[in-house]
Amino acid sequence: MIEVAVSIGIAAVTGMAALTTRLHSRIHELDKRIDQVELRVAEDYVSKEDLAHMIDRVESHLIRLENKLDKLTYR
Repeated sequence: MIEVAVSIGIAAVTGMAALTTRLHSRIHELDKRIDQVELRVAEDYVSKEDLAHMIDRVESHLIRLENKLDKLTYR
């Protein structure tokens, strides 16, 4: 009787371990797929040309501000 209970207990634990392992592997696979989608969205969201144009505009504004500050400090 005890041998049967031990066998059933071991089988139950092994089955739960196998299910848990499969569940974790599926979650890990989905996590990788979500990361790939996030990377694609980040790469395609703003093109490099648009980003370069925006950076140039910000830089030109900063240069204008620097020039104005320089004029104020030289007075």
